[in-house]
Amino acid sequence: MPLEPLLLSFLVAGVSTLLVVVLGLPLARWFARHQGPGARLLDALATAPLVLPPVVTGYYLLVLFGPHGPIGRLLEATGGPRVVFHWSGAVLASAVVAFPLFVRSARAALETVPAGYLEASSTCGAGPWRTFLRVHLPMAAPGVMAGALLAFARGLGEFGATVMVAGNIPGRTQTLPLAIYEAVFSGNLREANLMVGVVTALAVVLLISADRLQARAARASRERT
Repeated sequence: MPLEPLLLSFLVAGVSTLLVVVLGLPLARWFARHQGPGARLLDALATAPLVLPPVVTGYYLLVLFGPHGPIGRLLEATGGPRVVFHWSGAVLASAVVAFPLFVRSARAALETVPAGYLEASSTCGAGPWRTFLRVHLPMAAPGVMAGALLAFARGLGEFGATVMVAGNIPGRTQTLPLAIYEAVFSGNLREANLMVGVVTALAVVLLISADRLQARAARASRERT
């Protein structure tokens, strides 16, 4: 089994998960505190990649970040990083499709923390963000970590959006799912079976770990109530 696609998949999944957590955690916190029409609309937009075909998500990214797209032209004019047909495009695609999984998991975890704990922290003089970092986030940590594991697993297995944005260039943008696709259509079924087994084993381990974290979060929630 070639190691380059596996290593690139881990790199792409790791970087995309980091982006998802950094950008998704504040949004999950905002969703946990707001319930109006604007929040519901934003929630629907953030969740859309979860239900859209990955190829459609990839097409939107290609339109936005391609050479003739608004963000692509801006990046080119400012000397920004290249996205299309580059491994960073695979990171972008993986982050976008994994984003809803993390945000929904993190939001659910944050909503299980009783408001009384947050009010007590505010009464002691802590500001909103200090309360979030010192009280809210630590209490919701197992659920947030489960969301991060799900995002990593989703990024590790991403195919449709990645092939649209990054392409399938061996040694440059070919992640493990793309290598499996190429091996199958070139008739190298032995190599394809090996890679499929690796991906399946990684997915099972990640899902079991996420399930244990979510069970831990559920127990902690019951104990607090």
